[in-house]
Order: sequence, then C-alpha cells, then structure tokens
Amino acid sequence: MVIHIVQPGDSVYSIALQYGIPMSQLVIDNGLDRAARLAVGQALVVQFPRITHTVRAGETLSGIARQHGLTLRQLYRNNPILGGSSVLYPGQTLVIAYEGEKEGALSVNGYAYPYIGRALLQATVPYLTYLTPFTYGIKPSGALVELDDAALIAAAQAGGAAPLMHLSTLTEGGGFSNELAHLVLTDMGIQDALVSNLIQTLQAKGYAGLDVDFEFVYAQDAAAYAAFLGRLTQTLNPLGLPVIAALAPKTSADQPGLLYEGHNYRSIGAAVNEVLLMTYEWGYTYGPPMAVAPLPNVRQVVEYALTEIPAGKIWLGIPNYGYDWPLPFVQGETKAASLSSQQAVALAVRYGAEIQYDGRAQSPWFRYTDGRGRAHEVWFEDARSIRAKLALIPEYGLLGAGYWNLMREFPQNWRVLNALYHIREPGGSL
Repeated sequence: MVIHIVQPGDSVYSIALQYGIPMSQLVIDNGLDRAARLAVGQALVVQFPRITHTVRAGETLSGIARQHGLTLRQLYRNNPILGGSSVLYPGQTLVIAYEGEKEGALSVNGYAYPYIGRALLQATVPYLTYLTPFTYGIKPSGALVELDDAALIAAAQAGGAAPLMHLSTLTEGGGFSNELAHLVLTDMGIQDALVSNLIQTLQAKGYAGLDVDFEFVYAQDAAAYAAFLGRLTQTLNPLGLPVIAALAPKTSADQPGLLYEGHNYRSIGAAVNEVLLMTYEWGYTYGPPMAVAPLPNVRQVVEYALTEIPAGKIWLGIPNYGYDWPLPFVQGETKAASLSSQQAVALAVRYGAEIQYDGRAQSPWFRYTDGRGRAHEVWFEDARSIRAKLALIPEYGLLGAGYWNLMREFPQNWRVLNALYHIREPGGSL
C-alpha cells in the first residue's frame, strides 16, 4: 500500500494508470466517483493485488475462502466491493492477497447508534472485533433506559464480531449527568438495582461484555466510581463478561478540570479488564480550529496512561470525524459543524481549496471561502493521519483501536487498517 498525494493535473484515470491498478479499485478504496474531480493535496490509498481469484459458476464466498486458507471475514476485508454481502457472479475478480507485509495485530471496536445505515454497517462489521451499540442510559431508580439494539447485535453476530453493551450517564438532552452518576455511586440500593438489570440485559441479549462511560464524575466521587467499576468486574467476569471503562484524556494524575478529576487512571485501570482512552476532541465544536486528535497530544495521553495501566489493557480512541469552523473564530460565539472525511474532501473540491497536511499534528486541513463570502477552516482525518494514529498501537503495545464512531463513511480508514494490521477475532485469535 502507498498513499498518493494528489498533484495539479492528476485524475482518477491518470493515477490508476501511474500505479498500474484498475481504476475501479482506486474508486472503491477511496470512496470516489469515477468522474470525480480531485483536490490538490488529497490523500489516496493505492493497493496492489498480489493474488486474485476469478469466480466460477456455483462458487461461494465461504468455499473460496477455504480454498485459499482465508477466513471469510478476511476475504470481505480484501474485497470492499462486496460491501459485506455474499452475492457473487461468474467472472468476478476477488483479491486474495495484496502486496506488502502486515505491521502487527490489533483488536478493533467501533461505536454505532441504532440508526446507522444498513449498508454501511454491513460493510464495516468485517473489520471489527467488537461492535458497541450506543448507549444504554440509567434511570434514577437503577432501571435502564432501553436501547433499540436488536439490529446492531444481529449484524455484529452475523458478521463475526462480538457486541459489547454500552452504559453511560448520557441524558436525553445529550449531556452527561454528574448528578446521576453521583446517585448511582453513593446509593447502594440504586446501585444494586442497576447491577441486577445489567446482568439481566447482558445475558438476555447475548452481549459479550460491558463498556462503561461515566463522564464529568465529581472529584469527590472518584474513589466510588473506581469501586463501582471493580464491583462490576467482580460480578461479570465469572459470567465470562469483561468490563471496559472509558477514560478522559489525561496527561497527569492531578490534572484539573471537571472532565478529568473523577477519573483516577490507576484505580480504574486496576478495577477493570480494559480501558478506552478518549483521545480526541482537542479540536471541538466550540473551540478554536485545530486537529481533532493532534498526534503529540494523543501520544502524551498514552505515555501518561502507561505509567498507571498495563499496555495490554489499553484501547486507543480514534476519531472518525472532523470539523468545519467559520472564521474569524470568536470564543463563545463560533460553532463548528461536524463532518465526515468524505464531506471534508468534497468541500475542498467544490471550492477549489488545496488540502494541507500539518506535520506536527499529523492531520490534514484547508481553508475555503463559501458562496456568501465567509471564510472557513476545516480539520479532518485521512489515510495519512489514520496511519499515524494506528502506528501508536504496536509502538506502545496497546490492545487496539476504538473508533468514535462508525456513523460516517470513511473507506480509506478500513483500507489502511486492513493493509497494515491483522485484526483479531473476538476472544483474541487472528
């Protein structure tokens, strides 16, 4: 795999010709239109098939996978044109293997809302070790706020991934309730009811574990939160269910701020089986224009986490989104719009913007002026930035990548992931 940076005069046709690959492959791997204009500075994934298979009448995907010693999921990953579907036709060419060596193995988790597009979900599941429907809430009684998760669970199981249950203190208003967290952490009657309801739901729905995300926990509740997570671990592990906890992106034990003070890395790391570092949102809706996950900032969080938690317990959070800020930025007034990597590139093409790449942040960005004459600055993810983030996982010996979230198309991400890494199956096998 190489990452090609579009130069003036490049076209989909000329790039495919330059590398000697089918134009259709370049289109699919990068989510392009055959006639699409390209933005100068745009990153494109280029893969080189090493072994291919021509489908014969009567053959099935599972049979072809067995013939070549592949898992069915790996065959899907090598052939995004299938979109996770088993439908074949005679004469179709499938890629069995690409040129290049893998750089390591990792686990992959992704979060999704119940309304994710069916085709997008089906195409994405083969790349996942786990799929986490977002989110079960908590009522003041300890009952659960139900989630319409049946389709997500079924898709995970059909695609060979394991579903993880997600529990949070997110309210209907879209914010995390520290008061609700305080109630659960300090009222043992409510906590008892919550634990009982969790066990019932986990087992009834066939979940493979529990992912807990309490944010903005009061500083005075930090010890109680770790104790609650430890109780969940002691209760659920004998049932074969691991517990994961999401952690705010801290760089020191005494980091001030409501987001950080209720999360004690050492005590939470000891209390649970695994943790997710939420290493994103440096660039955010109400903040100044900057990368969502600048690599030096991400690295700093990882290096602090490793002083408190074993590497093999740590998931690295990876963003699947960017932001478009209107300029000039005015603190307290300016609001950025969230967008996908595909939408970001489309904006650059539409307005003739040249995409830049910040070598320090390891993130692409550009500026453009809209039809009403207002300037904008956009930061997003591309193949280069994703490659840089994923490389931290083997560098530090981390467990894997946790994507927030799967709701936006980002074909390049999955091509890079598949080209460079073996993806673990649920349970840890390859």
